[in-house]
Amino acid sequence: MPAPEQAVLVWFRRDLRDQDHAALATALASGRPVHCAFVFDTDILDALPTRADRRVEFIHASVLQLDAALRSRGGGLIVRHGRAVDEIPRLAGELGVGEVYANRDYEPAAQARDAAVDRQLAAAGGRLQLFKDQVIFERDELLTGAGRPYTVFTPYKNAWLKRLSAADHAPFTAQGCFAPASGNLPTLAELGFAPTNLGELGIVPGMVGARQLWDEFRAGRIRRYGALRDFPAVKGVSYLSVHLRFGTISIRELVSAALAEQADSWLSELIWRDFYFMILDRFPHVVERAFKPEYDAIRWDDWPAGLLAWQQGQTGYPLVDAAMRQLNHSGWMHNRLRMVVASFLCKDLGLDWRLGERYFADWLNDFDLSANNGGWQWAASSGCDAQPWFRIFNPVTQSEKFDPEGKFIRRYVPELARVPDKYIHAPWTMGRLEQEVLGVVIGRDYPGPIVDHAAARDKTLARYAVVKKPV
Repeated sequence: MPAPEQAVLVWFRRDLRDQDHAALATALASGRPVHCAFVFDTDILDALPTRADRRVEFIHASVLQLDAALRSRGGGLIVRHGRAVDEIPRLAGELGVGEVYANRDYEPAAQARDAAVDRQLAAAGGRLQLFKDQVIFERDELLTGAGRPYTVFTPYKNAWLKRLSAADHAPFTAQGCFAPASGNLPTLAELGFAPTNLGELGIVPGMVGARQLWDEFRAGRIRRYGALRDFPAVKGVSYLSVHLRFGTISIRELVSAALAEQADSWLSELIWRDFYFMILDRFPHVVERAFKPEYDAIRWDDWPAGLLAWQQGQTGYPLVDAAMRQLNHSGWMHNRLRMVVASFLCKDLGLDWRLGERYFADWLNDFDLSANNGGWQWAASSGCDAQPWFRIFNPVTQSEKFDPEGKFIRRYVPELARVPDKYIHAPWTMGRLEQEVLGVVIGRDYPGPIVDHAAARDKTLARYAVVKKPV
């Protein structure tokens, strides 16, 4: 056990803020000098598909902000570039630190990393202490009457709300002594990455960006979230997902505000987030396999050209294509559209949900394994509390309902800009003469539908027959 006067090291990961931070507040409250560190982990960075990754640029800018905030309090960040599993024990040894504090991560790979770090620290007489920070409830804090994890959302939500007290979303506050940090932070280029279009998209990283979005959302839209959230052409959501992903804002602050504003729809989304973290932590097999084992018996098609058309936004279904082009351009996609394109991949194209999950993992700024996996398995009907296997989104009716005037479609599929509203959702239904007049010939200027939805629906119902339960 470290001596009381020995310093402590706080290891920042997906919690890039200096306020309402469980590990940092606990370290400061200990009365010992507090070192702060962040590792650009090559185990993660080396696996990325491109050297121009918006997430790396977002993290880098957020780390710069965090360092500045800590320096204003007498501290600063020690930044390393390498394998975190090696760098943190090495740094602890260099600083003469026995205890390392960090906030708990629920992904299997992160838990394996933390266990390896703890083993190395223990070999030197130290330890890794982990704290709950990115969720309100974790692990086995909410269980069914039978003592098992919840696998259906509504009972989980009811239990979550019943257990919630003011203490569960109270902010962490503490004053203490920071140990000053020395050394320069690496540039993006020194990390081996190039700038992206993050600035062009108007995405402001770090605590500054989180605060701007949160103040705007809370002041004008939080109470109308339930009415606006399904319409991608409307500014109705918070756009905070990337900030929650990298912890530039605290979940406790958001929950407190949702309760104060009686924003039940918004609060429900935050509870879904806790739910998916719990599912990933308690049922880690979902990373590779279906939550419901019987769904692994489904035989998916092998159709590389279909997958490529979906990835590039060239399926011939305007709302699907607009959504995929939004993702490719910005690294973000509206939640309603995430459901639409996921259903289309699995139940119109007949392709394995894992292919879509992997593509989202590569390109979403806010990629979070728990929510991404949960969302894809929901769409494929293989997850916990998923949509029934026989529920198949019609991409045309979804378009008519949620983008009735085609505003979102025209923004991201500009070749359809002149198409009248009555055809914008299914432009192949226009007559050839009208197509010529408008300069939008299907098959030349914009692809025809890659599949017939009705026929694809019949194939999907047959495909999923392997999971039918006998009556």
